[in-house]
Amino acid sequence: MAGGRGARMRRFDAGRICLDLVATERAGGVPGTCEQLAGPGHLAQWLADARLVPPGTALNALDATWVVRFRELRSDVGRLMDAQLGGPSADGALERINSLASGAPPGPRAVRGADGDLVRALSAAPDCAGLLAVVARDAVDLLTDPVARAALRRCQGEACHRLYLDTSRGGRRRWCSGGVCGNRERVARHRRRTSGTTGAYDPGDPGSSGPGKENPPGVE
Repeated sequence: MAGGRGARMRRFDAGRICLDLVATERAGGVPGTCEQLAGPGHLAQWLADARLVPPGTALNALDATWVVRFRELRSDVGRLMDAQLGGPSADGALERINSLASGAPPGPRAVRGADGDLVRALSAAPDCAGLLAVVARDAVDLLTDPVARAALRRCQGEACHRLYLDTSRGGRRRWCSGGVCGNRERVARHRRRTSGTTGAYDPGDPGSSGPGKENPPGVE
């Protein structure tokens, strides 16, 4: 299996596998983030962490060309989601994603694990086209599902551009992470209040204090 020391990193869960792929690019405004598909080892780790392949799957054919193709798909998915949120038209992206989605994804099978329980395996060694097809099909499913499409959001944290599906009650989630972008906004709001500058109360912000109340830094 392609890999490398230092390949493991924290994976952002955006709620859909296609959005998870978009989240592997460097997220502006999010401390400590970097390019997560920096090489074959990183891609192999992401494929396993995202459960596109079962643990221990051999990816002997994975090389730098896989990284290029997954980055290209990532760009097309990101552009399509931007367009869905009112951004510029993603010319050509939909055609390329539809083309990739027409490929055959790896076939699953159940096999006995070391402890005798059934575990998931693949019927054949996965190739790049098959794994790209899984992500491309997920993007097609999201864009053609009115409920999922309506839940698509972009983080409102300063300079952060991460995408996610908002499954919160009432659809009021504002940030990709309440513990990162949300907490940074709450800390900034608290500092404005304690310095004598009153921040505006936003009734649509689940992290915003009501009149006469304060949320100390770090409180969700």
